[in-house]
Amino acid sequence: MALQFAPSGWEESEDLVDSKKKLRADGGKISARQQQGNNFGDNSHVVETHRIGRVMTSLLSHQISLAFFVSFILFFTSASSNEERKVYIVYMGAQHSSQYPTYEFHLNLLKKILVNSSPSESLVYSYQRSFSGFAAKLSIDEAKKLSEMEGIVSVFHSKTLKLHTTRSWDFLNFPQRVNKNPILESDVIIGMIDSGIWPESKSFNDQGLRPPPRKWKGACVNMTCNNKIIGARYYNRFLGDYKLSEPSPRDFEGHGTHTASTAAGRTVSHANLYGLAKGMARGAVPLARLAIYKVCWSFGCTDPDILAAFDDAISDGVDIISLSVGHSTAADYFRDSIAIGSFHAMANGILTSTSAGNAGPYHGTVCNVAPWMLVATASSIDRHIIDKVVTGDHVSTLGVSVNTFATKNRDDHPLFYLQGNATTSPGDCTALPDINMVKGKIVLCKYFSDEIFSTGIKGLISIDDSSLDVSYLYPVPFITVSSLDGLKLLSYINNTKNPVANIHKSEEVFDSEAPLVASFSSRGPNTITPDILKPDISAPGIDILAAWSRVAPVSGIIIDTRVVKYNIISGTSMACPHVTGAAAYVKSFHPNWSPAAIMSALMTTAKPMYPSARQDELSYGAGQLNPVKAVHPGLVYDAGASDYVQMLCNSGYNETMIRIVTGDASSCSASSNGTARDLNYPSMALHVQSGKAFAAKFLRTVTNVGGARRCRYKAEVWAHHRLNVVVNPRKLKFSELKEKRQFTVSVSGGPLPGNSTVPATVIWSDGKHQVRSVMVVYTDYTDFFS
Repeated sequence: MALQFAPSGWEESEDLVDSKKKLRADGGKISARQQQGNNFGDNSHVVETHRIGRVMTSLLSHQISLAFFVSFILFFTSASSNEERKVYIVYMGAQHSSQYPTYEFHLNLLKKILVNSSPSESLVYSYQRSFSGFAAKLSIDEAKKLSEMEGIVSVFHSKTLKLHTTRSWDFLNFPQRVNKNPILESDVIIGMIDSGIWPESKSFNDQGLRPPPRKWKGACVNMTCNNKIIGARYYNRFLGDYKLSEPSPRDFEGHGTHTASTAAGRTVSHANLYGLAKGMARGAVPLARLAIYKVCWSFGCTDPDILAAFDDAISDGVDIISLSVGHSTAADYFRDSIAIGSFHAMANGILTSTSAGNAGPYHGTVCNVAPWMLVATASSIDRHIIDKVVTGDHVSTLGVSVNTFATKNRDDHPLFYLQGNATTSPGDCTALPDINMVKGKIVLCKYFSDEIFSTGIKGLISIDDSSLDVSYLYPVPFITVSSLDGLKLLSYINNTKNPVANIHKSEEVFDSEAPLVASFSSRGPNTITPDILKPDISAPGIDILAAWSRVAPVSGIIIDTRVVKYNIISGTSMACPHVTGAAAYVKSFHPNWSPAAIMSALMTTAKPMYPSARQDELSYGAGQLNPVKAVHPGLVYDAGASDYVQMLCNSGYNETMIRIVTGDASSCSASSNGTARDLNYPSMALHVQSGKAFAAKFLRTVTNVGGARRCRYKAEVWAHHRLNVVVNPRKLKFSELKEKRQFTVSVSGGPLPGNSTVPATVIWSDGKHQVRSVMVVYTDYTDFFS
């Protein structure tokens, strides 16, 4: 087995473990379509919400041919000097002075350790605009030698990450005519690190927009930009050809177009998908500019490309970075390309908005967890898309899907169920002995893969209790039904001589229970820093209509020939750009606020969500995004690079490594015996042992950003009956804007059983503002994703 290394030493590679986890996360109904709304990369292509235990027939996108897959693997495993060479990231922290230019410095490092290989041929990327490091093809021994050199923070194997609207903004009480600051809004630049963009979409027209802000230093590569899309780059060091796309920032997946229009798309009337979800499509900040950094392709998004995009975006002058991508599981901060890139973005005053991942509903699955990133989980809106199937006995069965095919009367088709045999489970449509068995029929399945859509079926009914809150889109009429309704359909098949069925076109219904966290949305706790709550906030991520690429299959499945301008997909990838857009909206009113201040404003003004059988604070964080309130939060919990450095010190990172990362004389205070929960974070989390009493303190500092110079705030506390929560002092007096005040929150309680989450809330109120911080105390969970 290959080896990986952390600063602490050697350990076995997680690649095999990660691949197994991907199978579990993607579940078994393995459809590439369901990766669309995921995090394209780790968190990526379609919504990966299929049930554990189903058979996965392909680890890569359906768009990749077997020949391409083989050539791709061979590329990464080409032998050199009788040793296997793979791509590694060599992270060296902040830019530092050297007798050589950065590129030459990186080549010289490679020259010292390479055996029978040219440094220029080995080097994949040299990161030198915003931080220092490089990606290179190395053997295990060569990578180990580099990891032992002075000035190297980490060396880790490159991984391929996954990609994790008319009604949604209205649902957030963010109407089209909301109060705006148009001049400053048009100065906000959002960097979208995703699968590219379809520039011809009406969502990206530049009518009425002035030229780009003077601060902009970016470029347009192989694509014509305008005053809306002011920059576009692409990164792809591993794709040998472009059979399924082209060497440009254009979007051939649809994902990047969808996220960009959700965050900052122009207002477009009568947007819809074949009549579904018809309305006004718009982003939160239609006047904001977009800078596109294409890192995601049909096979996913690689670490080296992502770091190169961060390197450019920071230097180009973006204000906010949006990244609906992530790894399969959370990783050490300095072995995680997104955590590394976003740290340097934060140090340059740029907020990074990311997605939690689509590996829910299990605990411990949130993949983006660094405290300097704002992490979104996906929740429902009050529009739900449903469907029904009508059998030959005129019985209607309700289910969910985005079925765009028109209902045709008297268009019944034979209804088929694979009974199974000694080698095949009943209802397993991944192992058809003969495709003629299903050709021309509607098939009832417990498990299926994309290949079934090439067999000539007329429709598919999926039995799946785990995803009845999400509507999927396929190349044929499709519906998901509950296991109970599946049994009724099976009974009809077994007791009818010629069973037939007709799947109707989908329709919209009002969902009074919204918002609820999506079943697929990854949950906390944070497995890297347990006392920092992740995800941070909930935003719409189910059945979201937004712009789409004209060359991307509407269902994400290659045989789908439908061409659309707007599409409906789901995932934490859709939640992320909602948060990005809201952050840009706040930025347009407060251009000088730090990333932490913007995070705080969004989190402390979030609309409360409440625990249920399906969700808790580890699912939804601070609550539902509330952009209008966030502009005037009253108080903010601010933090800068030095605060995150102290958190790293308190978490056990050594001073030498931290200085390399920051590029300055940062030090860990010898007198400090702090913990990670001392970070001035807008929420509070405490991991405790089950069966033992506990007590802890959170030290916090708030800054007055309200309209009044002189004001008084009083603390209000609500706590679960198992908790004793005390705030000291309970009153804060401010006499100046930007004045800071400290307070302590003490929490204690008796023993908690395993699988426990107990909440509390601290609200600072001056009669006008409600500054709300959630607290959660939790024990270990037995459903951890491991």
